[in-house]
Amino acid sequence: MNVSFLSTVSSPLPTLTTCKTTTTTTTTSVGVIRCRKVDTDVSLHRREILNCVGATIGMEMIGSSGSFVEMASAADLIQRRQRSEFLSNVKGTLQIAIKGKPELIPSLLTLALNDSMTYDKATKSGGPNGSVRFSSEISRPENKGLSAALDSLEEVKKEIDSYSKGGPIAYADLIQYAAQSAAKATFLASAIRKCGGNEEKGRLLYTAYGSNGQWGLFDRQFGRTDALEPDPEGRIPQWEKATVQEMKDKFTAIGFGPRQLAVMSAFLGPDQAATEALLATDKDVSPWVEKYQRSRETVSQTDYEVDLITTLTKLSSLGQQINYEAYTYPVRKIELSKLKL
Repeated sequence: MNVSFLSTVSSPLPTLTTCKTTTTTTTTSVGVIRCRKVDTDVSLHRREILNCVGATIGMEMIGSSGSFVEMASAADLIQRRQRSEFLSNVKGTLQIAIKGKPELIPSLLTLALNDSMTYDKATKSGGPNGSVRFSSEISRPENKGLSAALDSLEEVKKEIDSYSKGGPIAYADLIQYAAQSAAKATFLASAIRKCGGNEEKGRLLYTAYGSNGQWGLFDRQFGRTDALEPDPEGRIPQWEKATVQEMKDKFTAIGFGPRQLAVMSAFLGPDQAATEALLATDKDVSPWVEKYQRSRETVSQTDYEVDLITTLTKLSSLGQQINYEAYTYPVRKIELSKLKL
């Protein structure tokens, strides 16, 4: 027999009582007959009674839906853990690949930039969708010299897909996370140089003073969708040949300004120093170039790294609807009846 929780709680409503009257007349001149309450003292107001009843009903509803809430929360936590573990493995694979071919770092950065810069604000098309993988797009003039970086990522993708339980990794994600790993490698290399080439001390320095934790903003954008065809031509300038004004115009078109242009100088072609020298000739960009150059000379590089992470995070998610269930997979159910005890 099911007993409602409400039935086990004594009613907050007082028992109605009748007034007992007497026929004796008071000494007042009007001779009003007054009645007195016999044995009840109502201490709860109407609002308090309603609150009590509402709370009781709410508790009963929560109790009946508790199992559903618990299952939903557990499933969500499982998916988060699956994505987190997979992303951690992806980063590990990329770090090893980049360490083996550090000469590809500039190309990996530009590859990610060019895949994102196809975004068109008016049509909401393009963006970091992996379209640069198509032969007709990677062969365009603006992508000259980037084929080796893409080929390297093809090999990395095969390895990642071999251990992925939630399906193959999207090119859109792989290209952007390769840029993240490449950028972090440059910060680590800088820390090692500041420690006289001692790798162990350099890692400790970067861990203690770097902005590694800020990359968590970037990590949330995991679950991009690959394009099914190349993005339209003519949306990206050839960075090595572009004027500062052409660069500014392109960054403005996607919602960025001189500050973001300056901080992304390492992505604008193979020679960062040459790019910064050119950007320094513009009165709008020059102050930011100088700011980041000074920041890179410090131990922490905080201003430079934080602004770079912020800009790259926004750039790598332009026009993308992130699928937060990507790379998750059903948990294998255990049949208790088949367990051997």
